[in-house]
Amino acid sequence: MSDFRARRNVFVLTICQILFNTGRTLVFITSPVIGHALVENKAWATAPITVMLVGTALGAMPAAQLMRRIGRRAGFAIGSLLGTVAGGAGYLSLSEQSFFIFLVATFLFGLFSAFAHQYRFAAADVAPHDFKSKAISLVLAGGVVAAFTGPELAKLGREWMGGIEFMGTYVLLMIVSLASAIIVLFVDIPKLDEEEAAGPQRSLGTIMRAPIFIVASGTATLGYLVMNLLMTSTPLAMQMGSGLLFNDVALVLEWHIFAMFAPGFFTGSLIRRFGHLPIIAMGNLALMAGVAAGLAGQEVTHFWVALFMIGFGWNFAFTGGSALLVEAHTPAERAKVQGANDFIIATFMSISSLVSGMLYHVAGWTWVNLATLPLMAASLTAVLWLAFLNRRSAQSAA
Repeated sequence: MSDFRARRNVFVLTICQILFNTGRTLVFITSPVIGHALVENKAWATAPITVMLVGTALGAMPAAQLMRRIGRRAGFAIGSLLGTVAGGAGYLSLSEQSFFIFLVATFLFGLFSAFAHQYRFAAADVAPHDFKSKAISLVLAGGVVAAFTGPELAKLGREWMGGIEFMGTYVLLMIVSLASAIIVLFVDIPKLDEEEAAGPQRSLGTIMRAPIFIVASGTATLGYLVMNLLMTSTPLAMQMGSGLLFNDVALVLEWHIFAMFAPGFFTGSLIRRFGHLPIIAMGNLALMAGVAAGLAGQEVTHFWVALFMIGFGWNFAFTGGSALLVEAHTPAERAKVQGANDFIIATFMSISSLVSGMLYHVAGWTWVNLATLPLMAASLTAVLWLAFLNRRSAQSAA
């Protein structure tokens, strides 16, 4: 029964992941362009993405704790409704040509993201132990569909409402978010029973000092930082820097997002076979390949290869880190550990998105790429450190 429940939850949460990532991709693609059009100081063009990520960071812990109290189903539905309101605010901001209202819209979508980022962990809640990594990776794989639906909806809605670009796009954001609120009602994840809720709990500080948490959260965060620094600046580098068309931007980001999520169909199986740390290391090597392509030139092909490899590398690093985090807590500790992890990721992402726009504005695309190299070096160092600790522990036990 638990296996059937796990697979059903994976299916429902994958559909929700598709809808959420469709909206998220839509927001990521259009926000820098809309921000550039609405704000006078163009260095702040990526501020809407930063504000969205601030919303995710601020909502991460409350979302996790709320779902601990009222359950995954109700919590996810609330999050999706916030996404629906975000779409309405985005429409209003464009109607009024208000940068401030657009920031409110992206902040609200960030709150939705705080709930939706828990889809991957929710899939593992009632899954058998040997299915947890695969459940996480399969839910993330739902983003493959969103790789195409998000950019295509952005293009579809761009001229939909007459003279103001992207107003129709944010109507479509309302629709996909509302659909997610309805579909998630079919998820079947019971709240923690009294025994699980009252189980042994370490303090959050104790858990966060453990090497397994440091490496799991750290490598997932660093992988996200590399990806976010480059993806946030790509629309600016392609349109404002290289004079390429919006359709070129959409094409590059479609395949970037495809590469982010397509490996999810097999990443879980690779983790089961080779372990978490080798997969995280492979992800960082792919990220380095993407940066090398980004430094090689600024034609459509260079952007396409760079963002494709960045997406592929992100999947390995992020999925490996997320699956490793599941090993770092008990059921009773689940909400606070997962909430803290997502708070850390979203906080650093919000900083990186703002830095990305400013760094591009001041120094250009080359320096945005170069800024990612220390992050990948730190991630690989963390992997080697935990591998060393695990090996030493195994030798001591023997």
